Amino acid sequence: MNKAKRMDKLSSGIFNDMDEKKKRFEARGIEAINLSVGSPDLPPAPHIIKALQDSVGNPMNYSYSLSGMPRLYEAVAGWYKKRFNVDLNPDNEILALMGSQDGLAHLAMAYIDPGDVALVPDPGYPIYSFSILMAQGEVYPIPLLAENNFLPDLSNIPEHIAKKSKMMWINYPNNPTAASADFSFFNHVVEFARRYDILVCHDMAYAELAYDNFKPMSFLEIEGAKEVGVEFYSVSKTYNMAGCRLGFVAGNKDVVSNLALIKSNIDYGVFLAVQEAGIAALTGPQDCVADMTKTYQRRRDVLVDGLGEIGWVIPKPSASMFIWAPLPPGYNSSYALVSDLLEKAGVVVVSGSAFGRQGEGYVRIAMVKDEALLAEAVRRISENFSFK
Repeated sequence: MNKAKRMDKLSSGIFNDMDEKKKRFEARGIEAINLSVGSPDLPPAPHIIKALQDSVGNPMNYSYSLSGMPRLYEAVAGWYKKRFNVDLNPDNEILALMGSQDGLAHLAMAYIDPGDVALVPDPGYPIYSFSILMAQGEVYPIPLLAENNFLPDLSNIPEHIAKKSKMMWINYPNNPTAASADFSFFNHVVEFARRYDILVCHDMAYAELAYDNFKPMSFLEIEGAKEVGVEFYSVSKTYNMAGCRLGFVAGNKDVVSNLALIKSNIDYGVFLAVQEAGIAALTGPQDCVADMTKTYQRRRDVLVDGLGEIGWVIPKPSASMFIWAPLPPGYNSSYALVSDLLEKAGVVVVSGSAFGRQGEGYVRIAMVKDEALLAEAVRRISENFSFK
């Protein structure tokens, strides 16, 4: 039974290989410290759990939801207005998703025909390329380099490629590089998209995970952004609701409508009880978000400061739940470092090359364990490595 040819372009997943190595390490009787997957380890705030519990007990919530609840769309619009001073029409500029990845994976089906070109960051979250390949489009990588603060240099995109491109993915705060973007960059993106008639898709899943009083901005804050693009957001990271699978896309009403049409042929909407929990998260007390960011900032400092003491110098990220660490002295291969960290210290991180060719020379470390366990990870590394 022959599989479709498009499957040949897909990998088995960036974490599968490391998971097998982790199992072999733990067969020695030592538990590995897994800092590879960006899965929140903190619980949702009590008021969010209470809303979900109450809603699960309501028998009326077990029908198909089909589309998002009006109160959820009003909550999203209210959150955007309060957080970014962005006005959204709840009736046609917002669409509920089963997590933001749901929309990230399916939007290309509405805009990419076989052979169409999409601009995709390198390194970048794998779903961007996956969505284009599954729609039988062509991926044109746009490098994210340290010398440009991990922002794509749009002026380096050849004119003939820009003219052929139909979509462009951007993601700030960024996964995996943990970089952030400013008004000037987003404004340039809008101008570029207008010039070449390109749909901009901005993934801002980490907008609230920011440190040292830094506040990331929304792409939709830029004048004209809704004319050329949409933004994806999720309650997964901000409110520790990853397993609930609730996100949304906001912005250009035609793009929102077209994605809604795709989804109407794929699924029957987000569980109503989960939508109620999302409403509670977006409209309820936000001190839980402030407390969470303080927790991640402490974790960041434990890792970066601790590794710095043994000669592994790593820039401190101002946002996201990741540390994008350049290779320490003595290493010229990301995969070699990742393998040694697991084999010698039992610490699991991800090779930067798993996110694209430009990721070589880095590893991604997820801050998804408590401070004591992160300190233990630093101790294990310091006992087995010296980078000075």
